[in-house]
Amino acid sequence: MITRILYRVIRWLNRLESDTIQNGFRKKYKIHPTFKFNGKNVFFYGSGRLEIDEHSYIGGLSTIQLHEDCKVLIGKGCSISHNVRIYTSSKSPDGDFSEKNNIPIKKGDVIIEDFVWIGANVFINPGVRIGTNSVIGANAVVTKDIEPYGIYGGVPARKIRQKQI
Repeated sequence: MITRILYRVIRWLNRLESDTIQNGFRKKYKIHPTFKFNGKNVFFYGSGRLEIDEHSYIGGLSTIQLHEDCKVLIGKGCSISHNVRIYTSSKSPDGDFSEKNNIPIKKGDVIIEDFVWIGANVFINPGVRIGTNSVIGANAVVTKDIEPYGIYGGVPARKIRQKQI
């Protein structure tokens, strides 16, 4: 009996913590009221701009990093699975890493158009546009723009085929 009560209290506290964090994100960024946080440990950080349109969701353990002069725009009806990483800045691979104070940064906006489906464990690099109604398969690394109505997968993500609509 006490174990059951304790379990319910812990669940309630976890829900309260998640709601508090999500409400903070909703105040800091422009997130439509119908947007859903599907799971725990979703994290948005940075001083850049984030806009999320209606009826989209993001799964647990996902992260959106917002560089100060960059933005992430997520369209309506987007399904973003769990453990997805969306970054607007990263170290440039062409930099000289021995010069610790002078490492060049690659940065750019990430635009996810309407009705996109992003699978689990996907990494989206800075400066990428993902076209309307496209699919990014699980475990992909998106390094370049994705065509509308395309199905992509792999490391780096490559076009598998065009949707048959």
